[in-house]
Amino acid sequence: MMNPYEKISKILRTDKDTVRLLEEKLSASTGKKNVIEKIVEENETQIRSRLDFLGIGRKITAKEIYDALISKIEADDSKLFKVLGSPLVTAPNDWQRVLKIAQSIAGNPKGFFLKKEKAVEFLKNQPPLKILGALGYKSVDEMIKKENIFEIFSALRFVEGSDWLNKIFFKQYENLKSSDFEEREIEVLALPEKWAKIAQEFIGHKRHNISHLKELGVIYVISLSLEISGETLRNFALILHYFNEVPFYSDLIKKFSGDEKSFANNVISLLRGDVIDERLSLLTGGSEKTQWLIIQRYLAKDDENDWRLFEPHLNPEALHWEKAERMLVKAGESLDHFSSDMSFWQDLNWVGDYFKTETGIDVLTSFNLVDTAMSLVKEKELVKYLYHHQEALWNKIFIEYFGEEKMEEIMKENIIKGYFEI
Repeated sequence: MMNPYEKISKILRTDKDTVRLLEEKLSASTGKKNVIEKIVEENETQIRSRLDFLGIGRKITAKEIYDALISKIEADDSKLFKVLGSPLVTAPNDWQRVLKIAQSIAGNPKGFFLKKEKAVEFLKNQPPLKILGALGYKSVDEMIKKENIFEIFSALRFVEGSDWLNKIFFKQYENLKSSDFEEREIEVLALPEKWAKIAQEFIGHKRHNISHLKELGVIYVISLSLEISGETLRNFALILHYFNEVPFYSDLIKKFSGDEKSFANNVISLLRGDVIDERLSLLTGGSEKTQWLIIQRYLAKDDENDWRLFEPHLNPEALHWEKAERMLVKAGESLDHFSSDMSFWQDLNWVGDYFKTETGIDVLTSFNLVDTAMSLVKEKELVKYLYHHQEALWNKIFIEYFGEEKMEEIMKENIIKGYFEI
């Protein structure tokens, strides 16, 4: 029987002494005892309750659990699809309706976003030639008289290419001022069909068809079908996720507006998703306090062995997903009273454990909604998407000591620096 430190460290793929020392220091400073043990117990309780709900026992294989979770997602997806009015993923009007429903569930949030006239100025300074060519315009002036500025800015991401965006267009952001921003509601945008055709031409293959613009306060959809099982639930959850992510960064941009000298650099750092790449022991000189990184991207998508993943850290993305899944339950209550179905996934972000394969090998199984939904992309192969779960578990450890509100406050206070001590 593994002790709690071994259990949590195995799930997080970190050294058990990292977890043990973390608990010792935080216990001494907060007076809270046996937190890691309590997390292990709650993890087991959550797993057993969900397996009971699914009608399967604890002593089953990883594949059986995986298949049961996939089936649950597909069942919930089918219900959500009907509740949302059976939206066609290739129909912009249907997407716009879904976006508006999500916006209402999120409470019609407002934010501090780049002014439209500033966005137009950027386009005039650096004309997006590929977009102009695709739409048949000779100049930006001609284009903006007939096109939606939010559509154009959304299309920059999938038409012009990252090299031009980062090396040329976004260089203009170095001169941003707080006066270039204003308070307004988040804009939701289902791009017209012409953009789906343009996207297919430039992308070449189907990718994520939902994204957002932090600085402009836009959540947009390209009306493409990815032809993947569970598409409605995954897409709706992602939209709700952006309704948490965009206000989070808007709050930061507004906060940074108090210091004009550092404003532009701070905004650019946020949009890049900067994460420090220096050992905290070198930065802090071996402090007796606990040291935490703030990792605002999913580093495991690029390198699952990135050293920063094994250090104590907080991840805003995991917080946005946690809030999005609460909204899913809220959606179930307000749309067609199927909140009990959606509530299955609530509080499971950080839950997971090792289960044996049919050949007796231990594999980590995530109960996280996003990890499970992403696995559907691989057409039910047992591909282990685990990084959402592991990031949420690091957040969970911190929350047990200080609470979610304090965690979000600390994230916002230290996101540019990239770490904090407590």
